Amino acid sequence: MGKLKTHKGTIKRVRVTRSGKIKRRRANQSHNLEKKSATQKRMYRRAQDIAKADVKRIRKLIQA
Repeated sequence: MGKLKTHKGTIKRVRVTRSGKIKRRRANQSHNLEKKSATQKRMYRRAQDIAKADVKRIRKLIQA
């Protein structure tokens, strides 16, 4: 059986921290920003950890 390929779409959307956690960008930051409060927009800037239920699946996709 050949090697598994890295899922390029996932690699572009997540990153692995030095401690091994997987982080992702928050949604809702691309448009309609004038309606959203400054607090909301500030919170969207911060990366978020991947949900515990999804970590195993994501690791398999990115081979980390």
